[in-house]
Amino acid sequence: MNSIINHILISMPHMNDPYFKKSVIFMCEHDKNGAMGLIVNKPFNDEMTNDVLYQISNNSDQIKESFSKLYFGGPVFIDRGILLHDKNIHSDKSIKISNDLFISTYKKKLDDMLKIDKANYRLFFGHAGWTKGQLENEIANGDWIVQDTSNEFIFNIPEEQMWSTAIKSFGIEVSNLSGYGGNA
Repeated sequence: MNSIINHILISMPHMNDPYFKKSVIFMCEHDKNGAMGLIVNKPFNDEMTNDVLYQISNNSDQIKESFSKLYFGGPVFIDRGILLHDKNIHSDKSIKISNDLFISTYKKKLDDMLKIDKANYRLFFGHAGWTKGQLENEIANGDWIVQDTSNEFIFNIPEEQMWSTAIKSFGIEVSNLSGYGGNA
């Protein structure tokens, strides 16, 4: 399978895992050793935000003021923040995903963002991860659909509409989909 970095994974309706049900995952890494992505359509509610920030930061009030929402990126390393941002706040500390999208775990990036008006960014805690061959098996099983994506989709589609918007872009009516994965 070719790399699916800078694509999204769209979970199929039969996925009942609470982390991945109706998830849209932006893929940041994918190679022969495994894969890593960020669930982009699951913001934390206020209680979850407070719990996560309490556990990881002495500066939780400043983080809450800087971000209108914090996002659940996935169940791996939930105590680590990952910033997904556009090129307007790119630095040498950022990891390039595409010409327009970058990720960073560099803490100074939070301060930098407060100085930039025209940047798109989201702060995620945790990420989704797959070991060697695991994601390829899940895709072959029909658990995920892979699709190109854009900054517009990642930053401007409301989270509660992302999954249905992505599914419908394939011309698929969700009610016609099987609740089961598998191979023919």
